[in-house]
Amino acid sequence: MIVAALRRDALGYSFAEAGNGREALDVMRSEQPDVVVLDLMMPIVSGWDVLRERADDANLKKIPVIVVSANRDPEVATAMQGGICAFLPKPFDIGALSALVRSCIMPAGAPVPVHPAPQSLPC
Repeated sequence: MIVAALRRDALGYSFAEAGNGREALDVMRSEQPDVVVLDLMMPIVSGWDVLRERADDANLKKIPVIVVSANRDPEVATAMQGGICAFLPKPFDIGALSALVRSCIMPAGAPVPVHPAPQSLPC
C-alpha cells in the first residue's frame, strides 16, 4: 500500500518491495536502495531485527531508514538513537511520508552520515 501511494505521489523513484524482514535485508544488500521505509511489525524477521542487522553491517548502515509503526513505546526512541532517518507513526499522511523520503535521500556524491540526525513527526 505504501509503494502504491508513493507511486501516485509522482516522486519519480523506482521501488522494491519486501514481504518480510528477511526479504527486506536481501533487497537492502542486493540493491543498496537510497532509502528504506520499514515497518517494525513484519513476519519471519521483524523490523527490530532488521535494524539490529543493519547496525552490525557497515554497508547497510549507509542506507537511510524511515520507520513507520503504530508502536509508540519507548523502544522506538532507542531506534531513533540507533541512526534511523525518521519515525512516522501510523496512521500517517502519504504527503508526510513523501516529504520524509525526499529529506532522507542524500544528493548523489554527498557523504552519507552513519548516524543521521533523527527526525519525527508529532503523534
